[in-house]
Amino acid sequence: MLVFRLFGRQFLVGLAVLIGLTVILGAVYPAAVWGISRVVSAKAEGSKVTDRNGCVVGSGLLGIDPKAPKGAPDPYLHARVVGSADDPFATGDPSASAASQQGPNSEKLLGWINARRTAIAAREGVSPERVPADAVTGPGSGLDPDISIAYARLQAPRIARVTGMSLERVRAIIDEHTSGRQLGFLGQPRVNVLKVNVGLGLVAATCQ
Repeated sequence: MLVFRLFGRQFLVGLAVLIGLTVILGAVYPAAVWGISRVVSAKAEGSKVTDRNGCVVGSGLLGIDPKAPKGAPDPYLHARVVGSADDPFATGDPSASAASQQGPNSEKLLGWINARRTAIAAREGVSPERVPADAVTGPGSGLDPDISIAYARLQAPRIARVTGMSLERVRAIIDEHTSGRQLGFLGQPRVNVLKVNVGLGLVAATCQ
């Protein structure tokens, strides 16, 4: 009888702990985190980016590289490699994000980088040596929404020429969507590609 009594007591204690932790960790804690996120963070809904009409066109945290129709003038600010990094000229589909798994000594990766550098230099009308490193390499996630200031400024003359805007206006829009180092010392200053394209009036959506 003593054994059963001890077992019953342990069973009830264990059941009480299970129920208590389920309530705390399965309901109270998630509800508290959800509530705090709505109060202190503007990014809780995915950092939505809207166009001039207030329609959502994407997220400020996900890289999108818009493509001009084949043979048409290219007015867009372009991102880094977006999508599957196994494609040297990735399609820009965020759902296909992946790392290339190619190391620094990979001949295949070197070939991709050289091909990208040549293509970007031709698109921007500059020498290959002027193409910055982030333009020809992809992030591990394949979803980087930002580019370096150097890459953004490299593209500014083409954007101005195709859109008919002044170069000063294009640079001002780029500067408007440039962020500094995180906490003042982490990382590098960066330009959000989607927000610049929205600011240029090149990205719009139909509100649902």
